[in-house]
Amino acid sequence: MPETGHILHDGPDLRSGRLPLLHGEHVPVHQHRLGHIVYPATGVLSITTGAGTWIAPATRLAWTPGGFEHHHRAYGDTDMRVFFLPVRLAAQLPDHPGVFAVSPLVREVILALTDDAAPRSQAARTRLQTVIIDELVPISEEPLHLPEPHDDRLRNLSALLHDDPANNATLTELGAHVGAGKRTLTRLFHDELGMSFRQWRTQLRLHHALTLLAAGHTVTHTAAACGWANPTSFIEAFTAALGESPSRYRHDPSRARR
Repeated sequence: MPETGHILHDGPDLRSGRLPLLHGEHVPVHQHRLGHIVYPATGVLSITTGAGTWIAPATRLAWTPGGFEHHHRAYGDTDMRVFFLPVRLAAQLPDHPGVFAVSPLVREVILALTDDAAPRSQAARTRLQTVIIDELVPISEEPLHLPEPHDDRLRNLSALLHDDPANNATLTELGAHVGAGKRTLTRLFHDELGMSFRQWRTQLRLHHALTLLAAGHTVTHTAAACGWANPTSFIEAFTAALGESPSRYRHDPSRARR
């Protein structure tokens, strides 16, 4: 995949802005002194750190505190918006990366804040950032985090399912490939990743589903490619996690512009 040469810094020359990314384009590993928010006004954006991957479609934004090494990948043509937060405002958000739902108000404020054609004073930017923080603080983080395993057996299992998310093998069957029994793997998922194998696999499949929908694949194809038994079960899981159907998301992923 191509890598963009644009590395975003938190110095005085870039407090907010936009970075168009093509499908599959990659922003290499980097870190910032200040915490920052990224929002895909169109497309889907993944944010990966040593703790795992967060994925944000055009209805979500991603928060990364200062000091976290991370990299981004775009799925679909992605209009990435980014802005850095002063320490006073960043302290009101979690001390770990996360994804939050974007309300119509937050969406419009972010688009205004990152509009390259309408430069604003520092005081004006701070006021807009404060509105965003006021809207985000009361709401819960979204369950769009796929934690990164560290145990070799879990890493091997993870690689198998990343390569083929439609693989419906049981945990016992997968354990035979990675050299661990079902009981051991169940314990590792609970202790290391804080979720069951079933929850983790659903998260992985949702991540893959968002990237396929962003690339223009149909709901039926996406359901099959990600391992759901039928489109109905996929629609139910997707809607429960993202609050809208995959068909609605697929047909109007750029509605955030409005």
